[in-house]
Amino acid sequence: MSASRIESLFGLEGKRAVVTGGSRGIGFMIAEGLIDAGCEVIISARKVEQVTASADRLSEKGTCIAVPCDLSTDEGIAHLSGEISARWKSLDLLYNNAGASWGEPLESFSAIGWDKVMNVNLRGPFFLTQSLLPLLKAAATPESPARIINTASVNGLTPPEMDTFSYSTSKAGMIMLTRHLAKALAADHITVNAIAPGPFDSNMMKFALDDPATRAAIASDVPLGRIGQPDDMAGVAIYLASRASSYVTGAVIPVGGGLSTVAK
Repeated sequence: MSASRIESLFGLEGKRAVVTGGSRGIGFMIAEGLIDAGCEVIISARKVEQVTASADRLSEKGTCIAVPCDLSTDEGIAHLSGEISARWKSLDLLYNNAGASWGEPLESFSAIGWDKVMNVNLRGPFFLTQSLLPLLKAAATPESPARIINTASVNGLTPPEMDTFSYSTSKAGMIMLTRHLAKALAADHITVNAIAPGPFDSNMMKFALDDPATRAAIASDVPLGRIGQPDDMAGVAIYLASRASSYVTGAVIPVGGGLSTVAK
């Protein structure tokens, strides 16, 4: 296969993307991969200093704009949507990645922990998608669909060992939301797919992966025997954003080294 054919299939030159939760962890890995492939990217996150610093780092490679906002609130969703609309008249890719987790024993699991996770992980992505539909439709054609990519989790496919009840439930919900949106938006030439990550170096898993013994134990539970690397995540994100996946919608791709897909 020629270099030009590969570029035609996987290149993203001139495309415009939004990555929520793009200041660190999996969101940063995805944003960096999209920029490397030629995308202009807007990243959002709650913490102003963090998202600004990450955008500055990514801007050394290409166009990256920081928009601080809290997507668990209607005001945050409206702010991000307004900032995007003010800059761009169309949007090729929305990556709903911002997420939260909460761990607490079943007997004492709090309503605060339930609502916080559901608002960030499900409510925010749904209403941000709703608000950005006009821009996505403006970019979509039969030959080059607009894309929505959602971050689910292997914990939405199989129950985790930890007491993260709202997290696993929200991620299972994200998988069904992905399929439901894929059905609803197919006629508009918008594909909707999800990535279900396993263990990666992220703030959500920092408590476990920063401890060498715990890190080794988690890696040993993965059939492929290691923690995910940035290129593992960027590669799947680029595929789902590129022409190579134009005929793929409603799919959930586990990226967890075999967790949830290979018995060990």
